[in-house]
Amino acid sequence: MTRTERVRQAVSGPLESTDLQERVDEGWKPVAIEWEREVETADDELLAEVPFGLRIAPEAERLEQNPAEREILLQLMELMVQEGSYAHIADEVNRRGFRTRQGEKWTQVSVFEMLPRLIEVGPQLLHSEEWQKRRQLIAKEH
Repeated sequence: MTRTERVRQAVSGPLESTDLQERVDEGWKPVAIEWEREVETADDELLAEVPFGLRIAPEAERLEQNPAEREILLQLMELMVQEGSYAHIADEVNRRGFRTRQGEKWTQVSVFEMLPRLIEVGPQLLHSEEWQKRRQLIAKEH
């Protein structure tokens, strides 16, 4: 039996091809590269992205719920409770007509990237009236 081992490595200096080759020689294969850089921003530009499920209120002084994104969060939560794979969850929300904030189809990666947000809003969602209704439907289906 085999298992997949993953390691995240922070890079503090220039990345050399010899570093990559050394890892490959040890049996590793690269699966992702994350890039970052400092950029200048305008004084009125947001310093952080608005969390999924929220939007800037029209008066621009606070955040408020985004009903369309909240529904997507509920859909994702429902499908995760039903123990589907990320690929299955992505296929299902796409089939139901939902799209990411950028208007793209959901992928297993975009579903996986929503996990921190679902963990953050999970308690609120699980205590909502909408979730109580969904929970009853889920129980009837199984």
